[in-house]
Amino acid sequence: MTTSANDLSSLQRKIWEGSIPLEIRLASAECRTFDQSDPYLIQFPRISYLPFLLSRLHAFFSPSLINPDVSPSDGWLSYEDVPLKWHYPLGLLYDLYSGAEPVHQLGRTSLPREEHARGEERHLPDVAEEIDQPGALPWKLVVRFTEWPDEQLIRLDAEGKILHDAFINSVKEVHKSRIIFADFLRNGNAKAIMSLKVEESTALWQAVETHDLALFNSVNQKLLNPPGISLRHIPIKIYLPSTSGAASTTSDATPTTPGHLKVVQSLITPKLPSRQPQTLGTALNAILPTVFVSRRNAILAQPVLHGAVVPLSANLEELGKAAAYADGFLHLAVVVMG
Repeated sequence: MTTSANDLSSLQRKIWEGSIPLEIRLASAECRTFDQSDPYLIQFPRISYLPFLLSRLHAFFSPSLINPDVSPSDGWLSYEDVPLKWHYPLGLLYDLYSGAEPVHQLGRTSLPREEHARGEERHLPDVAEEIDQPGALPWKLVVRFTEWPDEQLIRLDAEGKILHDAFINSVKEVHKSRIIFADFLRNGNAKAIMSLKVEESTALWQAVETHDLALFNSVNQKLLNPPGISLRHIPIKIYLPSTSGAASTTSDATPTTPGHLKVVQSLITPKLPSRQPQTLGTALNAILPTVFVSRRNAILAQPVLHGAVVPLSANLEELGKAAAYADGFLHLAVVVMG
């Protein structure tokens, strides 16, 4: 049984509405006062990116900065001394590093239908409302404007072009666009996004920056369902802790760096060779058979998306349409059980 377009749209909207309360403090080494400065508090969208906060953080902490003339683009954030990668959406960073337990849900063969709207709200929730862990929220981060961790993070620029290029530019550029790459994986080419007009590309980036779902969808529909092109692949990235022992195709850090993760991605078709729908379980079993030894039941690890454990029976194509991050990828964190 497939899920209706209205249900998928509702689920996407709820995901975009998800947010995490943040408590951001200035690093003590950069504070001119003896006592710590007041924290910066904000409820920030899960699907957005931390660099969008840097100008506001710089303005807020300027009276306390030893060097207030430092550029906002020199800012970087960390959690427990782990530099947070600015090209990862906030929700993914939280799922990977916060240590908070993901919300659990009952397994289903497809995404929730309209009659289960109340259940849907719980299954892919706003983490700020659902996680029952004393001290887990707000998520406490530290911002610094000096001592950039060059070995772990690529530097940003004052104009914001690097962050923009990481989201929009072609796959051949160093900071390749997640959307173009996702379009290539889905359709076998990048024609859909490469045919976008300049104003459409600008609108797409503006929608991400301003967190405007309606504006985002007005452009993104051309990527999800380009006219006359059948869906070929579903873009997915899987993030494993370095201790998982699973093989990976890419790695975001050397094994000796704090917060090291293994990042795995693969070409996943919407249908199995039998023409049956691809589920999350069949995909994970094919990609990481030593971690996901069963196609139906999570035995050794659980896949977490937007703060919730996703049932292995979930239809992968439907997940790709409704639950992808703004860059077009399903970013799945793997949480080892037990």
